[in-house]
Amino acid sequence: MATTDAWLALVQEETLEPELPICDPHHHLWDTAFDPEVKFRSEQVEPRYLLDQLLADITSGHNVVSTVFIECAAMYRAHGPEHLRPVGETEFVNGIAAMSASGQYGPARVAAGIVGFADCNLGDRVAGVLEAHIAAGGGRFRGIRHAGSWDASPDVRNSHCNPFEHMFLDKTFREGFARLAPLGLSFEGWCYHPQIPDLTDLARAFPDTTIILNHFGGPLGIGPYEGKREEYLPKWREDTAELAKCPNVVAKLGGINMKTNGFGWHKRAKPPGSEELVAATGPFYVHMIEHFGVDRCMFESNFPVDKTACSYNVLFNAFKRIAKGCSADEKAALFHDTAARVYRVAP
Repeated sequence: MATTDAWLALVQEETLEPELPICDPHHHLWDTAFDPEVKFRSEQVEPRYLLDQLLADITSGHNVVSTVFIECAAMYRAHGPEHLRPVGETEFVNGIAAMSASGQYGPARVAAGIVGFADCNLGDRVAGVLEAHIAAGGGRFRGIRHAGSWDASPDVRNSHCNPFEHMFLDKTFREGFARLAPLGLSFEGWCYHPQIPDLTDLARAFPDTTIILNHFGGPLGIGPYEGKREEYLPKWREDTAELAKCPNVVAKLGGINMKTNGFGWHKRAKPPGSEELVAATGPFYVHMIEHFGVDRCMFESNFPVDKTACSYNVLFNAFKRIAKGCSADEKAALFHDTAARVYRVAP
């Protein structure tokens, strides 16, 4: 069934620890209501997710003080050189960030950090695209995401940027990747779980580049992976533990409630509550915190994509249940400080 606000409203919870400051390091913004050629929407909740919609979610109970926007192929330029068209997304988001920074929309600083897309397969030529993003970002541009999420199965959607198998190992891709660190830019490591070793190899080859693992490395639960989670989990644990040995890698904890993860939340008559989310996904979080440590972990919403499973309030309640046994300093790191440091979001 399609996820709607009415469906999400079937589960209401009191907000846990409502004063705890949060920097949400992963959300999207888009408007495809009038776009006849949507590039990135197979899991989309709604055709429009702009400042008003985001504010409705982040002000639903928790104390979100800042956010980081992550690319989603929104508002690319309609004209000009093809390789520079993604800069339009940074221009678009920086405008929303400026609106938020005015204070007229509440105290939260939306898109205080911006992550865009630049095609590393351009090799050295990607430098000009990165510089254009920085210029368009108004001091907020922090890095890029060039997703490597690829699978041979037609039942698994590959990323909107059309990656190819083992892209992270490709020579030309790495020539482009090498341009990030000299500009002080980070890289979002979005892949599916079979590609985690490729990301580890990339991290070791470029120890001076900060890499942020997205969504637990994309543990799949559809297509050929449906019903086989227990079969591949030992390898996932082994691969993520090996990745954690790279000190330049930090991990986002979230984005595991998507349709591709196979929990099937979107098919239910009623969404899960926070306790049920923790029961189903908690072991992923515990494993990552154990190996990366709180100073290299950050809770993320992945909204509105994870809105196919639960409300923002329920999701962050789940995070707070997972962190229940943590000290005040550890909670500060998981919910705010790690993200604020990695994305250089001032307090």
